[in-house]
Amino acid sequence: MEECKIKNLYNLDETIAKDLLEKYTYPWEVLPNIAEYIIELGNKLDKEKYEKKGEDVWIAKSANVYPSAYIKGPAIIGEDAEIRHCSFIRGKVIVGNGAVVGNSTELKNVILFNKVQVPHYNYVGDSILGYKSHMGAGSITSNVKSDKKLVVIKGKNEKIETGIKKIGAMIGDNVEVGCGSVLNPGTVVGKNTNIYPLSSVRGVVPKNSIYKNKNEIVEKY
Repeated sequence: MEECKIKNLYNLDETIAKDLLEKYTYPWEVLPNIAEYIIELGNKLDKEKYEKKGEDVWIAKSANVYPSAYIKGPAIIGEDAEIRHCSFIRGKVIVGNGAVVGNSTELKNVILFNKVQVPHYNYVGDSILGYKSHMGAGSITSNVKSDKKLVVIKGKNEKIETGIKKIGAMIGDNVEVGCGSVLNPGTVVGKNTNIYPLSSVRGVVPKNSIYKNKNEIVEKY
């Protein structure tokens, strides 16, 4: 499925994880390798710009991390990022430059590209969010199927067996996810797409579209 390939979802110049993502075809293939990559990269970061705090946690000196935030390694917090009150970063997380992680937002095994916003009561797990993507208040990624089976990526006319139990959402650049939405396991959202508030999304949503409901996905003009 061409629309699900890394090259068609993301501008890799907008993430410190570019070298990792370039090794793979599909973004979910990256998920098992985030932790190892963070440790490898963290030890090479410019000490003039980044400070190591705790076990395998690297935080840019220009980042604004609130005292009440919790960050478990391995993790990299990029330049000018903002980690707000009671953010819960559970490890295996890359927060891009200028990104915002908000009040009571929880992250686990994710890559946030530069200027991503997950600012209000979001859960993002086993996911990759592209440049300038934004999750509205209370929107979440669901990363485990209710039957606990392996996640299958389902397009309109084909599907891909991932062999992975935990996959959240692969969100392209400049995607807007409406408040209170749930992105079900294995959701892929193409770049420049808008998801209506209170949506339950599954499968592959095309780029440059507006998702109103599963039966009404219209092209942007």
